[in-house]
Amino acid sequence: MRKALRFSIAAALLAGACATQSDFLAQKQPMALQTVMSRAQFEMNCPSAAPTILSQEVVQPALQGPWVQGIQRAEFTIGVAGCGQRKEYVVICPEGGEGCFATGPGRFGAQ
Repeated sequence: MRKALRFSIAAALLAGACATQSDFLAQKQPMALQTVMSRAQFEMNCPSAAPTILSQEVVQPALQGPWVQGIQRAEFTIGVAGCGQRKEYVVICPEGGEGCFATGPGRFGAQ
């Protein structure tokens, strides 16, 4: 009986965490799109460029411990097409921040 109760509590906590991540991504998505469009329209010299979200995920901090805490972030891979060009950007939006930044093609970080 106790195992079933523990499992139910763990499942409820996990489901709550997933909803929180979905909310976090939904909250950061408009800023990510605005950030990538500013950069893409400038780099491509194409005011009619249009974005497509290719993927999105919440990335946990690399450093976590009792004295050190990293920052969770939303990571969006966004493709932009227009004026006969196509580019892909990775946009990072840190938790607790008011903005995002767009990186070049490919995943952010060391390969």
